[in-house]
Amino acid sequence: MDVDRDALIQTLGGEAAVAKMDHEARADAIEDFMSDKLDAEILARKGNKTYPTVAELEERIGTRDYRRGVGKLFRATPERIGFDELLSGVKVDRLPPMPAKPTLFDFFELRFKPAGHLLQSAALAKRNGASEEVILACLLHDIGNSLIKADHGYWGAQLIEPYVSEKVSFAVRYHQALRFFADPSVGYEYPKRYFELFGVDYVPPPYIQAAYEHARNHKWYMEARLVTLNDLYAFDPNAEVSLDEFRDIVGRHFEQPEEGLGFDNTPVSHMWRAMMNPDNPL
Repeated sequence: MDVDRDALIQTLGGEAAVAKMDHEARADAIEDFMSDKLDAEILARKGNKTYPTVAELEERIGTRDYRRGVGKLFRATPERIGFDELLSGVKVDRLPPMPAKPTLFDFFELRFKPAGHLLQSAALAKRNGASEEVILACLLHDIGNSLIKADHGYWGAQLIEPYVSEKVSFAVRYHQALRFFADPSVGYEYPKRYFELFGVDYVPPPYIQAAYEHARNHKWYMEARLVTLNDLYAFDPNAEVSLDEFRDIVGRHFEQPEEGLGFDNTPVSHMWRAMMNPDNPL
């Protein structure tokens, strides 16, 4: 490692200060200087990650062959580490048919699977002693992503509203806004991933800020906040959670229609049908 003599002398207080040091002190100073330089170089390579700005993310839109807000069932989703890789040549999978009267569990098995994040989130909430309604909200909080990613909290809440309590749909809807605002009282921090997804200088739009203020002052604020808490820390690649663990909770708190999801003539039936057959051209 090269040592910049002038830089070293400056860190020690200049030529006059170095002249007063004995040989052992000078040797220690050189070693400390080189050690600090090595640490700085390692950090520069491994840490100090730079994140894009909002403007830089906008510039990337024209470089992709997909749009980031498209639901998971409507685009190819190869295994990848980043968020913005081009998908040229990647094909969507042929989906298995749904039963005549599909249940929520059929959707988990045939459309949402592997749903590792949802299962981990619900399991984490259960281990943390959350109520069954919060556990169910954690299990369902991101199902809107299969249909559409943009405003997925609102889409997800609308999908489940006919079948769950108002508290559960509230928690799913408002977890979207609460994600952008820290709450030290429960140990929730702003996700570092969002610097990459939205830009280091991102400011949530007014409707998200208004939704946060509304939720923050609502009697069910903590239900929604607990969804964000058990959302942020539920990305363990080694965790294995079975859907069977939540069958009783779903049975008690999710009103499964006799006709099957998508065929019970509710305002959201078409949304479930769209997830059944995303290859339908009309």
